[in-house]
Amino acid sequence: MKSFDTLIMGMVEHDAGHPKLIQHFLKVYEFARLIGKAEHLEENSQFTLETAAVVHDIGILAAKRKYGSGAGKYQEQEGPAEAEKLLSGLGWPSAVIKRVVYLVGHHHTYTDIDGMDYQILVEADFLVNLLENESSLDAKKTAYERIFKTESGKKIFQMLYPESV
Repeated sequence: MKSFDTLIMGMVEHDAGHPKLIQHFLKVYEFARLIGKAEHLEENSQFTLETAAVVHDIGILAAKRKYGSGAGKYQEQEGPAEAEKLLSGLGWPSAVIKRVVYLVGHHHTYTDIDGMDYQILVEADFLVNLLENESSLDAKKTAYERIFKTESGKKIFQMLYPESV
């Protein structure tokens, strides 16, 4: 398996000068890693999940350059090519790249979630975004009810935001 240290440093370099982006993906990565392990993902799915968590927001800077906005829909448009370029350059397995590119291109789409890697990525991103966006109590409650499906994700949510459940 490839080194996550190498991937993380590649993303730090990609997002250089943007510490909020770097800290965001590190938090999402750790929550995704933790939930995936707790949910007993098989090794390849865990590897794919962790890879996707590191690069999930790789399209933000390109979206801001192209559209003047890093909104989710623009991240989903610009992120896949950026992710493929980084992962290919690091020698990531092609099957993993294919799935990660799909996840990066859908991580702000909350319908038709088609796998545990996708579900966990969305949950991990929400755990972090709810805090970073200073979401209201109602927004947290709605996210819990509509987004969280894994037992581990729910447990972490309840510990982070006990007032919301």
